[in-house]
Amino acid sequence: MIHKLASIHSKAKIHPEVSIGAYSVIGPEVEIGKGSKIHSHVVIEGPTSIGSDNEIFQFASIGGDPQDKKYKGEKTYLEIGNENVIREGVTINRGTAQENSYTKIGSKNLIMAYCHVAHDCEINDEVVLVNNASLAGCVKIDKGAILGGFTLVHQFCHIGQFSFSAMGSSVGKNIPAFVRVSGNPAMPRGLNTTGIKRLNLKKEVSDALKETYKILYLRNLKLTDAISEITERFNKISEVQIFIDSISSSDRGIVR
Repeated sequence: MIHKLASIHSKAKIHPEVSIGAYSVIGPEVEIGKGSKIHSHVVIEGPTSIGSDNEIFQFASIGGDPQDKKYKGEKTYLEIGNENVIREGVTINRGTAQENSYTKIGSKNLIMAYCHVAHDCEINDEVVLVNNASLAGCVKIDKGAILGGFTLVHQFCHIGQFSFSAMGSSVGKNIPAFVRVSGNPAMPRGLNTTGIKRLNLKKEVSDALKETYKILYLRNLKLTDAISEITERFNKISEVQIFIDSISSSDRGIVR
């Protein structure tokens, strides 16, 4: 399961059912769970914890020091969940002591070739980062979001659940849940209708999300007034509450 040309530090904790290819380098503070497959020429540094059934392709660099001038060698961490696919040339950095010291990746994510995940980012589950998408430090991405190829996300931005960015988007503000954006700077272009269809929501829920979008983006209301009207009309629909939460907790402001 481990190629004789792989370099595995004696202190690394590797489950017996992990496969590691030739010329991969695994550092001393790395843990890799059952069923994970590490292809050739992968570098994994620590402290890094990787769960079960992940697949990491060649030339990925996982758990490296944060690219932050404030970083002075403090012990910081990377946590990766289960069933993730991390493709060629991906870079994922550990956290920084100045923030929360952790970069966290959930489960069942697809991170395509040459994407970058910077220090202290948090990626939930079932997220897709298409080729060359890049996250600056402290970005948070909620469940089911998709970032198109070459999307760039400014530090401290929050990407809402099941939102979507088109190819080449430059994201400098938060993206509300279920919203589709494109452009530089990224602007709202409607709901992520394809993503919503995949959720098999009831018609009344889909209709409520459409009306919610209209209230926020097409009525020229102040944000507080839009939130108030949406809450009053659709307070019993959980998907609308997800939308409301994603715009109510915004420190950077939302794309609008």
